[in-house]
Amino acid sequence: MTKRDFLTFWDFSTEECETILKRSRQYKSGGLDSFQPLKGKTVGLLFEKTSTRTRLSFEVGVYQLGAFPIYIGPGTTQLARGETISDTARVLSRYLSAVVIRTFSHDKIVDFARNSTVPVINGLTDTHHPCQVLADLMTIEERKGGLKGIKLAYVGDGNNVANSLIEASARMGIRLTMACPEGYEPDSAVIERVKPFEVPVTNDPAESVYGADVIYTDVWVSMGDKADAGEKKARFQPFQVNDRLLSLAERDAIVLHCLPAHRGEEITDSVIDGKHSAVFDQAENRLHTQKAVLEMIVG
Repeated sequence: MTKRDFLTFWDFSTEECETILKRSRQYKSGGLDSFQPLKGKTVGLLFEKTSTRTRLSFEVGVYQLGAFPIYIGPGTTQLARGETISDTARVLSRYLSAVVIRTFSHDKIVDFARNSTVPVINGLTDTHHPCQVLADLMTIEERKGGLKGIKLAYVGDGNNVANSLIEASARMGIRLTMACPEGYEPDSAVIERVKPFEVPVTNDPAESVYGADVIYTDVWVSMGDKADAGEKKARFQPFQVNDRLLSLAERDAIVLHCLPAHRGEEITDSVIDGKHSAVFDQAENRLHTQKAVLEMIVG
């Protein structure tokens, strides 16, 4: 069997994404509570960035699938003392059935996967967050009954989540619009990759949100962001998801945020805690979608 990695959303076809989402719903329903396709296996969680949802959802998911999760935190391996990525990948492949990596440079996870003989899953890099976006799709399906034709407005920094949303929208037929301050647009290479799918990008959040079925935002200053935080926050203030901006969307619109949220910055309390918020369902769905991914490429 050929090894499969999940480094960007583009690694799965539309049909595979649909299969994963269907399986995720089955896991969430409780219909597979006794199903353990990973029994006897061991999955390493190699994390160079701190985490709440990614770490816990993967640890719990791996355990529920019958495997043993090993958390490998920042600074706890010889990577911290200069061992190469390729050597580390070759060694961990001898011990583990799969590796989930949460790191900074996307090139690092690509290098690791190239030298690993076991599946590698992207738990987050600076340019992609595909596991998060699978949970986002599941949440939209739950609340809206489907994905094709849904208008999704992303408001904020053109970061890793934004890049993965572009790929997911192209795969699943979502009408995506993006509102980002000038100079903070998503990766042009990602937009080029999904052509002929079009991704309208504007500097006007009201234009993007008008008539939207889903509004999505994320923190303005991400982990490892070396930009001047104070200056960046000032630039982003008009992009706050608040009641005024929400009023421009459809009356039954939902609001998503991948968390952690900086309340009072990119999103207000009234929105994240309000009736339109699906944020905490979204967080829960990380568990179910990641179990489906693990079953598909590790089980």
